Formats: sequence, structure tokens, C-alpha cells
Amino acid sequence: MSSAVESPTAKPAAEGPKKPSRALAKSGAWARRAPLLPALVFMIIVTQIPFLATLFISFMHWNAYYPDDRGFAGIDNFKSVLTDVDARSAILVTIGLTVGVVLVSLVLGLAIALLLDRKFRGRGVARTLMITPFLIVPVAAALLWKHALYNAQYGLFNGVLKFVLGDNAPQPDWISNHPLIAIIVSLVWQWTPFMMLILLAGLQSRPMDVVEAAKIDGASSWQIFTNMTLPHLRQYIELSGLLGAIYIVQNFDSVFTITSGGLGTANLPYYIYQTFYSAHDYGTASAAGVIVVIGTIIIATFALRTVLSLFREETR
Repeated sequence: MSSAVESPTAKPAAEGPKKPSRALAKSGAWARRAPLLPALVFMIIVTQIPFLATLFISFMHWNAYYPDDRGFAGIDNFKSVLTDVDARSAILVTIGLTVGVVLVSLVLGLAIALLLDRKFRGRGVARTLMITPFLIVPVAAALLWKHALYNAQYGLFNGVLKFVLGDNAPQPDWISNHPLIAIIVSLVWQWTPFMMLILLAGLQSRPMDVVEAAKIDGASSWQIFTNMTLPHLRQYIELSGLLGAIYIVQNFDSVFTITSGGLGTANLPYYIYQTFYSAHDYGTASAAGVIVVIGTIIIATFALRTVLSLFREETR
């Protein structure tokens, strides 16, 4: 009985298609990324180089009034920002302004989103009109509120009071009497549509078959809202709140236009402007700017995590 013996020179069995070499794969990756390099270089020049310059200046004594007293300051500028009474007041105003605007905008945005999620005649027109305040230039919106609405002589609010209560109606100076609330109301008017858009997108992504099943089982509208709608909207609420906070922390237009930073309404961006423009203390102003950037990065990190969690849920 003979057995077949393989020859040492026998050719191996046919293999599958060979994988591309590592060098070829790298060249293909660079070919895909090369068109993006000009945009990347432009973004680095526009954003990162000015930030690095600001970071460098924040560690220096640099005041235009004292050109001979310029040198390395270490963390003295950051200490002066955190110990300055005006800076601490600006930090507190920034926190109060951000929290107030975000919370009120979220509540109003959720209420409007719930209304616009229902079917009615003219819903498309209503959605377009609700988005309009967010599309107005911030400075123009602040000027509108300051002169057309808040003005004590010819503003709409006092005109309505006079029309309803007669010639003896009070004519309050809204900005002088309630300066911080005046800024918050103007920002809420502008940012509520932003919150509404995100929350409306979340409402329209609900599994409606589950909602209909709950209605058939006898669940009330309030039970559906608290046990199904709100848990589904949790991440959308977090995302809209975080994104809104990123922008409102940096708000300068409304504070500068409506109150010019007076009456206890100066926030951190206005404090930076005042330190840079009036005091010409570039080191302290840069240190305050770095603090704002750090706070914004912290908020943005939470926002990105929320966005990624939303994408993970969509791909399940």
C-alpha cells in the first residue's frame, strides 16, 4: 500500500487576495487627508496662534501705561484676576446670567416644542416665526430691546402700560430699575428658539408606537410626559443646556449694548474688554481671557460627551 509523499518543490495552494502593503495604505490615507490640510493650517493660524499669544501674554507684566515695566510675571496676573473685587463680581454675574438664561430658555423652549410637535394648520409658518429671534444679529437684538422695548419715553412696554392704564400709568425705567433682568429677558428671547429646535428634534425621534400603546393602556397625558417623554428628552435637554451655556458665558453684545457694563451687570467678557481697552493692562486681560477659555472648554467637554452618547443611541 503506497502513500503519496509531497514533493518539497510543490507549489503551495492558491491563497486569497493579498492585503495592501502598509506603505500603500499610508499613501492612500494621506491622499484622502491632503485636501483637508489647507483648511487645517488655516484653522491653526486663525485660532491656535492667537490663543498661544494670549497664553504667553497672560504670564507677563504688560501694561501700555508702563512700557518700561515689562517682564515675566508668573501666575501674578491670574492671582490678581481671582482676587480682584471687580473680577469676582464679574464671575458671579457671568454665572448668574448663564444659569438664569439657560434655565428659563430650556423651560420655554420645551413648552413651545411640545406645542409645535402637535399637528395644526399653519404649523410650518409658526415654526419659522419661532426661529426668527435666533437669526437676528446679537447687537441688533440688543439695540431692539434697549430702544424699541425698554425705553422709558417711547418704548413699547411703557406704551402698552399707558394704553391699558391710561395717562396716569407708571412709566418705569426698565433698564435702570432691573438691569440684570433686562439683559436676561433679551437673551432668553434670543436663545429660546435654539433650545426649542433641539428639543423639537428630540420629540420627533420618540417611538410613537410605544406612546400609542401607553394611550391604549389608559395612561394620561401627564403620565406619558413624565414617564416617557422627559426620560427620552434627557440627553437633548443636557445638550441644549450645555451648548447654550457655552455661548452665553462668552456673551458681550447684550451687556455692552444695553447697560454698558454698569449697574452691576459687567460679566467676564466685559471685564476683559474694560481691562484691555480702558486700563491697557494686557497681561491681566489675557489672564482673564484664559480663565474664560478654560471654563468654556470644561462646558464643551460635557457637551461633546452628550453628543457622542446621542449618536451611540441612534446607532443601536
